[in-house]
Amino acid sequence: MLVNKSKLFGQYSITRIATALCSLVLGAALASHSSAEADIGALQSSTLIYNARIIDGSESPAYLGAVRVINDGIVELGDLSPRPGEYVIDAKGLVLAPGFIDTHSHHDDDGALAKHPDALPLLTQGITTSVFGQDGGHNYPLGGFLKGFDQNPSSVNVASYVGHNTLRDRVMGDDAKRVATEVEVDAMRAMLLEELAAGALGLSTGLEYEPGIYSQTAEVLVLAKATAAQGGRYISHVRSEDRFLWDAMDEIIEIGKQTGMPVQISHIKLAAKNLWGQSSTLLKKLEAARAEGINITADVYPYEYWQSTMWVLLPDRNADNLDEIKFVLEQLTPASGVIFTRFEPNPSYVNQSVAEIAALRGSSEVQTFSALLKEADAWSQAHDGASAESIMGKSMTESDIEAFIAWKHSNICSDGGFEGHPRGHGAFPRVLAHYVRDKNVIALETAVAAMTSRAADHLGFTGRGRIAPGMKADLVLFDPDTIQDHAGIRDGQVLSTGVHSVWVNGQLVLDDGAATGARSGRVLRRAL
Repeated sequence: MLVNKSKLFGQYSITRIATALCSLVLGAALASHSSAEADIGALQSSTLIYNARIIDGSESPAYLGAVRVINDGIVELGDLSPRPGEYVIDAKGLVLAPGFIDTHSHHDDDGALAKHPDALPLLTQGITTSVFGQDGGHNYPLGGFLKGFDQNPSSVNVASYVGHNTLRDRVMGDDAKRVATEVEVDAMRAMLLEELAAGALGLSTGLEYEPGIYSQTAEVLVLAKATAAQGGRYISHVRSEDRFLWDAMDEIIEIGKQTGMPVQISHIKLAAKNLWGQSSTLLKKLEAARAEGINITADVYPYEYWQSTMWVLLPDRNADNLDEIKFVLEQLTPASGVIFTRFEPNPSYVNQSVAEIAALRGSSEVQTFSALLKEADAWSQAHDGASAESIMGKSMTESDIEAFIAWKHSNICSDGGFEGHPRGHGAFPRVLAHYVRDKNVIALETAVAAMTSRAADHLGFTGRGRIAPGMKADLVLFDPDTIQDHAGIRDGQVLSTGVHSVWVNGQLVLDDGAATGARSGRVLRRAL
């Protein structure tokens, strides 16, 4: 932290410390810290951060000033003087912004955040809130999942959607590769209402994935209308991001039109060569929908590579269709751009591309792709249906990414986790370094808004995403001249740098790039 730590004890009166200790005895919920310095931070209730370049999330120009935090909230900002006994921090002209909100995250996959509650890959990006339940999948039952974070908080706030694919799996089981019956849709709806009552933000779909790919729009609409009636929202990995993109856009627009609720496109992209350069056409389509009163938005991550499975490239799920595989490698993603982050039948293939594996095997790229699909499927069947592989595929182009980042109704997301794609460790700093500082695609104030207030609006959060009196004190202090992502496609788990300090609900959770041990994150539930 940018403060003279040797003088901390001098800032506390005997009465102030005694009062804090009494509150501990009475059971006040103060976070547990791993160091004496962090313990001192827990005892104080008022913090003044001064000499900060404040970017408040509204897109207004940055200004030099101070912010006062009492307990978990922002109470005052401007030209402020320290109060007696106040914890004072000299920001030394660095940017102080609202904490970044990751609207589409997989940092909960396989219980990862619960296993790593210090959330260092998130905090070193400036992320203070992470939203789960994406692509149609969520932790079921949601009430128990969220209660786990109530009882054992992490260093970041969490929230979740309800996943359509999860509901479909629970209701239809192994027989989910077909259109659902009316009775089955009603059963999904009943489960959905239970999960919404647990505080879910709304409904998420992954219509390019199993088993959502087998659903009809009518099924999704039943669930979406039920969600809208409860004041929820809709977020979707749409039915296609490549060859059937325009039909997929029509579907989500129609869902927004019929339900009247906000709808969000997950990780908007143009993932096919014949679509490259058509970002302006897509954005005009979305703006036309907005002009009709449809509240459609998008989130976007700053990479040309996506991460999913090999099967997502084959709508017919046929590993023997070599003509289809040839089309995929020629038009959607080249064999050199398909890189494994996991391959259970042969873990040595991790970080290798299909082109490299084909060369090792002495086989064509098409035949190799087909064979790898079959090997993964055989492994999965032998292990009770467990997922056998994960890939990154290069399918996007830089100019389209820039256009989506610059759209005034998009916000930044990571779509990442603790493993795999580098976006889980670097998405937010990459935007600030590459698209703001290096390429000047958007202004710094606009980028911060896309990570904070805009994201909060898209989620329905009213108390976060801005620096203003009455807002929760989720804050990030970073150096715009040095902030940088370091995770790469073949070394995805390298921490970002340039984020100096992070506060979550008023508590310091990252100090000079190191976790403090504070676990001040909260579960953010939809208002019921």
